[in-house]
Amino acid sequence: MTRPSYGRIGGLETTAPLGVEEERALYPIIQQGRKAAGLLESAATRDAAERRRLLRQRHAGQEAESALLHATLGLVRTRVVERGYRFGNDELEAAGVEALANALHRFDPEKGARFATYANYWIMKLVNQAIQQQAGLTDTEMRLILAVQKLMRANPTKLLSKRDVATALGISPAKGAEALQLSRELQARRFSSSELDSDSGFRITSDSNDAPPWVIDALRRICGDDFDGFWQFTFRTMSIEEIAHSQGISRQGMTKRIERCRRLVRESPEADRLLQWFAHQ
Repeated sequence: MTRPSYGRIGGLETTAPLGVEEERALYPIIQQGRKAAGLLESAATRDAAERRRLLRQRHAGQEAESALLHATLGLVRTRVVERGYRFGNDELEAAGVEALANALHRFDPEKGARFATYANYWIMKLVNQAIQQQAGLTDTEMRLILAVQKLMRANPTKLLSKRDVATALGISPAKGAEALQLSRELQARRFSSSELDSDSGFRITSDSNDAPPWVIDALRRICGDDFDGFWQFTFRTMSIEEIAHSQGISRQGMTKRIERCRRLVRESPEADRLLQWFAHQ
């Protein structure tokens, strides 16, 4: 029976989650399919009828694994969104799908745990690693952020202070303040970084040579030393990676500079005039 699609994640169809009994009913089929695949690879049998039986079992096992994977894909979306990111972040989506595939490959139904429970660990691990890499965080910084986020989820109506964090995590008030700041910086970054490439208010495709002098003069005054990077990215003449490399800084650092320029433009006295010009390009 074909299950309804709930959209696509990482190019794969997502179906509704399986119930406990539905999921467990697939486990024997998966085990038999894996056993059959092993026998076929080892050429343990030469009998044609036996090979056909093993091929059917292997195929049934593969179909069961596929059903399990597609029904668990929703966990990827849930965990990415839980971390505060809008879904659609390609790197996090890819990390979650990779984690799910790894979990399916390693999963042993005989150990008693549900696949969804087992897969959740791997999804969280790889998604957190992708976030850490995107944000340029150290292992220690990432652990602090995850601990603060856990506290926030446990106390959703409370505004945590540095002392609250320090007491809960058993660290100094100074370290608690650092943990809160790291969490705030990641929170501020996670939306702006995912929107950077699609911000139609700034990204334009017309020739930069067509810009009137007053636009260039205003942006130079507003952006200062970061004008060139902002200008190159806005007119799509270079990628963030290329701009960052040319200036000898990280992609994360360049992204922050472009975001800063955008904020300064929006807050400047010339904001209305500049944004109208951008909107018509």
